[in-house]
Amino acid sequence: QVQLVESGGGLVQAGGSLRLSCAISGRTFSSAAMGWFRQAPGKEREFVAAISWSGGNSDYADSVKGRFTISRDNAGNTVYLQMNSLKPEDTAVYYCARSPAYSSTVYYTKKEMYPYWGQGTQVTVSS
Repeated sequence: QVQLVESGGGLVQAGGSLRLSCAISGRTFSSAAMGWFRQAPGKEREFVAAISWSGGNSDYADSVKGRFTISRDNAGNTVYLQMNSLKPEDTAVYYCARSPAYSSTVYYTKKEMYPYWGQGTQVTVSS
């Protein structure tokens, strides 16, 4: 079994920055793609960013490109989401997710590809 615990959320003014962390524990010896998703009240959970096991491949939602950066520390079993130039529309609960991958270069953008999820961390951006 795999456990994911997010941290780093909070309240920030528009234009500010936050760094989210996702600590991974359990059966983590296999390669895995990691993703960040978010869900605002009354909306579907949506893709934010994803990264391959190797860290060499990543992708972002158009709404966050140029502002957010996903990274990972496999030795430390942690994935990060650096969020800069935050906007009120970034307000949501942010979830990290993990998916076993057949290749170290694969990542996924669809939430259906991720069987393991954290409990989420709230990010609120005030205007």
